[in-house]
Amino acid sequence: MNIALFHFHVTQIKRSAGQSAVAAAAYRSGEKLHSEYYGEDSDYTRKCGVICSEILLPAHAPPEYTDRETLWNAVEKTERGKKAQLAYSFDIALQNEFSMEENIALARQFLLEQFVSRGIIVDFAVHSPDKEGGISNPHFHVMCPIRPMEPNGKWGNKQRREYVLDENGERIPDGNGDYVFNAVPTTDWGSPETLEHWRQTWAELCNAKFAEKELPNRIDHRSYERQGIDLLPTVHEGPTVRAMERKGISTEKGDFNRWIRATNAAIRDIRRKIAALVEWLKEAKAELSKPKSPDLISLLQAYFDRRNAGAYSQKARINNLKEMNTLFNYLMENGIHDLDTLEDRVNTLRESSDALKETLDSQTARMKEIRKLPDYLTTYHEMKPVYDGLQKIKFTRSREKYKADHASELKQFYQARRKLSAQFPDGKFDRQKLDAEYARLEQEHAETYAQFKSIRADSQQLWKIKSHIDSVRKDIEQAQNRNHQQEQEI
Repeated sequence: MNIALFHFHVTQIKRSAGQSAVAAAAYRSGEKLHSEYYGEDSDYTRKCGVICSEILLPAHAPPEYTDRETLWNAVEKTERGKKAQLAYSFDIALQNEFSMEENIALARQFLLEQFVSRGIIVDFAVHSPDKEGGISNPHFHVMCPIRPMEPNGKWGNKQRREYVLDENGERIPDGNGDYVFNAVPTTDWGSPETLEHWRQTWAELCNAKFAEKELPNRIDHRSYERQGIDLLPTVHEGPTVRAMERKGISTEKGDFNRWIRATNAAIRDIRRKIAALVEWLKEAKAELSKPKSPDLISLLQAYFDRRNAGAYSQKARINNLKEMNTLFNYLMENGIHDLDTLEDRVNTLRESSDALKETLDSQTARMKEIRKLPDYLTTYHEMKPVYDGLQKIKFTRSREKYKADHASELKQFYQARRKLSAQFPDGKFDRQKLDAEYARLEQEHAETYAQFKSIRADSQQLWKIKSHIDSVRKDIEQAQNRNHQQEQEI
């Protein structure tokens, strides 16, 4: 087993250190953002190496927080203290053995499962090595507000009071008109146990990917001491010894450290081989040949690999990467893994679309009706003298002649009266009530239409996925036909 790079570091962004959440987000995303708190812009649009950036929201978070500037200005506004802690900042190493697409998918999976599922808002950005210098290793940055968000979409409290009680279970006065209490965090996001869990989970995800790709590399979130790896320590050489070594002059300390490094390399090699054998035995015994529904991620990966192979420019490859990231993220967020879950998603969208269409139809019809009611009122008053004239006629023949002569007017009157009576049984026309109902329906209509547009966007994504998978399946079918023909020729 080869030891791969593991780096998972977390700090806090806080005003007491002169830091700004907006500026930090701008740097990580490579964007220009304006801080309302400080009244200044942070422009990092010329920053190189930012592959992609994205904001992942839990279901109860306001959708406007998908805008980076809106999100972090809201955080800055909520935190009023001059020494306020604003956000957690994670710096996590990616693996050189994985493609950038695989690294991004792995990072997104980790954040959705471990952060967003806990109700944490995530702003993450992926950085890649720059051949001309700059970033030395691929990694991703993550920023999360420290303050939690309530189910109603409002910012919650970071801490709550836990009062200290005496032996009788009574609160203990603090002598200043209050009671002795401990400030207890409302979440476990900043606890050492949670950090340890996240570090371990990230290592397990990367190791599972190594195993999937049949690579011997593994990472471990623990220190060498906790891993039980007995590596020998080197000695401190100092500037004089290092200067002599750079000139090619051997020193006792230099020779000793070279021996130590060679010994440590042997120790690592032995442990790698033993661990690799253990993993190989586990994999050999596992049942890997059970029939499965086609894995959509693999099919899409094959499609984009082929498309990238035929790309003529770096810009085309970047656009391919962006589209693939969007589709992978869509599949992951909606729990779509194979053709069965894809079919479930299509059925769900179809049912939701039908239901929303009915709601839209109902809202639109009612809004039209409300807008027509003032016209009905006008018609009622204009045609009421015609109706009153009919009521004054007592003889049948005269009445029939009158109705025939004023059929159109009477028809309009009866229709207007019917509509108004249904809306206002007491006969009192309430324009204010109608305006209020129309405003409410207008808002509901906008919300329903937004859902409908979301479903339409979903269907467009599914159609892209279908098209790409059909393309890959066609390639597979053609390859199978060629193999079949070759077998027949033999």
